This record gives sequence, structure tokens and C-alpha cells, in this order.
Amino acid sequence: MDAQYFLTVAHQTMWVLALASAPILIPALLAGLLTGMIQAATSINEQTLSFVPKLIVVGISLLVFGSLIIGLLSDFTIGIFERIPDLVR
Repeated sequence: MDAQYFLTVAHQTMWVLALASAPILIPALLAGLLTGMIQAATSINEQTLSFVPKLIVVGISLLVFGSLIIGLLSDFTIGIFERIPDLVR
């Protein structure tokens, strides 16, 4: 096996990681930004006020995108296990 093979696997791994985390991180980021703007406008500096909306958004995101993320990760894992015989040769 050459180095290009492992670089390709690492590149695919990073791409799958980005695709799996983006549906959860982006809504949480937007919820935190919106909550921060509301807190700045109203001068309310309560930590739980910023935590609870993000927690709710992450939970809803997991409900909506959870099956897609699990499918993506399982397909990638199956692909990795199918490549094991290529490593042995």
C-alpha cells in the first residue's frame, strides 16, 4: 500500500465527519448566535438562558437528521471494513 491510499482514506474520513457533524453544529451555532443577540439587546446575562435553547435545537436536530447521520456513518464503516482485504495483500 502506498501513502496515497491512506491519504484518500483520511480525506474521506474528514469529509464524512464534516457531513455528520454539520446538521447538528450549524443549527446550534445559529441558536447560540440568536440567543446571544437577544441577551445583548436586553442586557440579560444568564448562562442557562443561552444553554437551554441550544440544547433544544440540538435535540430537534438529532431527531430530524439522526437517521441520516447513522446511515452515513454505517455506510462509511462498511466501506472501511470492505477495504481490509486490500490492506492484507
